[in-house]
Amino acid sequence: MSYFDVFWFQIYPYIAMAVFFVGSLVRFDHSMYTWRSGSSQLLSTRGMRIGSNLFHVGILVVLGGHIVGLLTPHSLYTIFISQENKQMLAMVVGGTFGVLCLVGMVILMWRHLFNPRIRATDNWRNVLLLALLMAQLLLGLSTIFQSAHHLDGSVMTLLADWAQRIATFRGGAAEMISGVHWVYKAHIILGLTLFLITPFTRLVHIWSIPLSYLWRPYQVVRRRQPPLRYGPRD
Repeated sequence: MSYFDVFWFQIYPYIAMAVFFVGSLVRFDHSMYTWRSGSSQLLSTRGMRIGSNLFHVGILVVLGGHIVGLLTPHSLYTIFISQENKQMLAMVVGGTFGVLCLVGMVILMWRHLFNPRIRATDNWRNVLLLALLMAQLLLGLSTIFQSAHHLDGSVMTLLADWAQRIATFRGGAAEMISGVHWVYKAHIILGLTLFLITPFTRLVHIWSIPLSYLWRPYQVVRRRQPPLRYGPRD
């Protein structure tokens, strides 16, 4: 095992998570009014609805699958599903929603690069962030093709062991994945980097889950009445 593996897969995860949590708290405390998604919908609605919906639905399912798949102990899920079937399920569901997310991402990228109104008010940080998300998504989809070479679920088990060791602050995490294909390693490193930069970007809005919409009162919207015309003054 190399120093590269020790740093990126044993030390770097804690650096990224510490910056993610502490940085988000500090930003909320000191720069609350910058805590927003920076939506460009007011500038142009073309492609916004379908692109945003596809991206968000896809990314939420993919993230949820990663959390459940990686952090659920083997002894729990083997009661309901075998290791091989779990990997096949992850490949099918992850691939399907990953493609949906990719389509949405392409639409959003097109808006930022080729819509003149959005481009005029955009900045390089937003474009770079979208590029990083696109790269991470493509890496994730690439792991599906790599996983097709070992359908026994052995590599998925190693990745889950790594994540669970990191989550429970146990040593030896880097050893679990030191021998896996580079595409998995690149996917993990870039994913951790996205967590690292979240407090400094528009990604911080992932903390603002709109649960209050479920119980907020209805909004009363009144039509604007036409102005009354009383005729000319005497």
